[in-house]
Amino acid sequence: MRLYTKRGDGWQTGLIGGTRVSKDHPRVAAYGDVDELNAVVGAVIAVCEDAAWRDRLLRIQHQLFNLGAVLANAGDPAAVPTVGEGEIKSLEDWIDEACDEVPALTQFILPGGNELSCRLHLARTVCRRAERGVVHLAQQDTVPPGAIVYLNRLNDLMFAWARLANWRAGVAETVWRSGST
Repeated sequence: MRLYTKRGDGWQTGLIGGTRVSKDHPRVAAYGDVDELNAVVGAVIAVCEDAAWRDRLLRIQHQLFNLGAVLANAGDPAAVPTVGEGEIKSLEDWIDEACDEVPALTQFILPGGNELSCRLHLARTVCRRAERGVVHLAQQDTVPPGAIVYLNRLNDLMFAWARLANWRAGVAETVWRSGST
């Protein structure tokens, strides 16, 4: 099988189920954003030395792939795996664990710190964009509600882990100062 098919040369792509749509269709944009997020999570894994986090991040990558399949599916929803309450609960538990280990946040902080923290902040921002894309799609077409909730919690987890990565490395957070130049 060749990597290229030439079927997309006419500005269209196929969804799961066979429907063809424009490559700028909101459904394609939404699963494209989730795919980009998955790649950024892979970049996080590349610098993550914590085995437990790597395992969790790999689990997240599989869930993001499932979410991409859900978004690429214009047909039978039972035809693809989905993300649901169990996956969302895991994210919430991981957020709580991370927040319990770091000092309470009392001010806005700027993204930054060590390499792992920076990549987690990047994943957070890409996740927020993916969430906006899925919300946009949901205003026009059917999207499982768990998809939006999952991305919202994942965004929170990336933030919590970015803070924790800096805390564990002894890197101070930079507090945002309004009007600062």
